[in-house]
Amino acid sequence: MSDYSESSFIDKLSGLAKNNDIIAPDLYEEYDVKCGLRYRDGRGVLVGLTKIGDVVGYEMVDGVKKPIPGKLLYRGYDIRNLISDAEAHDEFGFEQTVYLLLFGELPTREQYEEFKFFLGTRRMLPENFTEDMIMKAPSPDIMNKLARGVLASYSYDKNPEDRSVENNMRQCIELIARFPTLVAYAYQTKRRFYDGRSMYVHNPKPELSTAENLLRLIRSDKAYTKLEADILDLCLILHAEHGGGNNSSFSIHVISSADTDTYSAVGAAVGSLKGKRHGGANIQVMGMMDDIKAHVKDWSNETEVKEYLRKIIRKEAYDRTGLIYGQGHAVYTISDPRAILVRDKAKFLAEAKGCMEEYNLYLLIEKLAPVVFAEERGGIKNICSNVDFYTGFVYSMLGIPRELYTPIFAISRIAGWSAHRIEEIVSGRKIYRPAFRNIMPERDFIPMDNRG
Repeated sequence: MSDYSESSFIDKLSGLAKNNDIIAPDLYEEYDVKCGLRYRDGRGVLVGLTKIGDVVGYEMVDGVKKPIPGKLLYRGYDIRNLISDAEAHDEFGFEQTVYLLLFGELPTREQYEEFKFFLGTRRMLPENFTEDMIMKAPSPDIMNKLARGVLASYSYDKNPEDRSVENNMRQCIELIARFPTLVAYAYQTKRRFYDGRSMYVHNPKPELSTAENLLRLIRSDKAYTKLEADILDLCLILHAEHGGGNNSSFSIHVISSADTDTYSAVGAAVGSLKGKRHGGANIQVMGMMDDIKAHVKDWSNETEVKEYLRKIIRKEAYDRTGLIYGQGHAVYTISDPRAILVRDKAKFLAEAKGCMEEYNLYLLIEKLAPVVFAEERGGIKNICSNVDFYTGFVYSMLGIPRELYTPIFAISRIAGWSAHRIEEIVSGRKIYRPAFRNIMPERDFIPMDNRG
């Protein structure tokens, strides 16, 4: 052990794990394993029932998937109607969306105002929480800090272990209200300790919406326009729920089925959402767009843009993965309704911010990407722009730094997570216990002195 070093020892152990954990791909077919709980045609394996949200991108006709224009339903209501109703009344819609997801029905005006007031009174963090749980242990990643803040909330709860629906509802509503504050303060602390920049800690205002409070808390001058808050509110509504099968919502069901506390379950969902395959997609889009803008001289030239997209698909450009980020979805094929709504609203913000040239580049890529995919890969599958293609662009126009993109997703999705947690508590039947087939044969034990 004289030449021991931690790095070389870890490398050695990692090599053992890599060699012994390899599973041949053909074994998944031999045992008919549904990798990622999906069938070969991309459909998810049915593992539960929900009344909260539905993601519709196809219908089954005689056992065959038939693509249809995408729809997103919250408690049976088309998301487009929720948004148009909020716009017709010139008010923010995220709080109404939260009410609908949690309680299953659209609120009356009196119920809506009462719920908004209640949320507003819960936005402040517990006494000394900011100093002790956020500032004393800053993190370079806001999602990790958010997860820690969620878990730390257990210690500030006078009744953390009560599993009743009433207590869980209280805990969920408090987390929904506090998430913007947790995220904003974690960001401000990160600015101070990791970026060497000034830290601004503003108090949330109870009378403001979630979108308004977030913009107020992350900006040094606390200023924002109505248009800015409106489009952020739209993004929050569209990310609030996406069925029980998405990775983080499924995580909530799995962890909640073990009969653990709210903070443990939500902390696990935050960890899931942090993953690049889940919540970080719009950041990948922004990286790709930076690359495209740097290498395409004329953003309005269809031929030039198309040929660069071809290089990306051929793994000759950008990150060499062959992926055009923001294009395609596991369920939506013809259209992602969220992408359409954000795209149309983004135009007004682009006009206000002087970003129309960039906005038109996004439109051009959305138009050309399916064509290039069809030419390069035979046109086997319909693809459409997904919501992540436009949200990063919106956040960039709002001046929101990229390290906040995924936390904003969490600020929204905590609404859906909470609804799924309550649903699991009310209707869950058993702890989740899917099967894994062991392919390691039983072996004769070798005593220590006989091992080479």
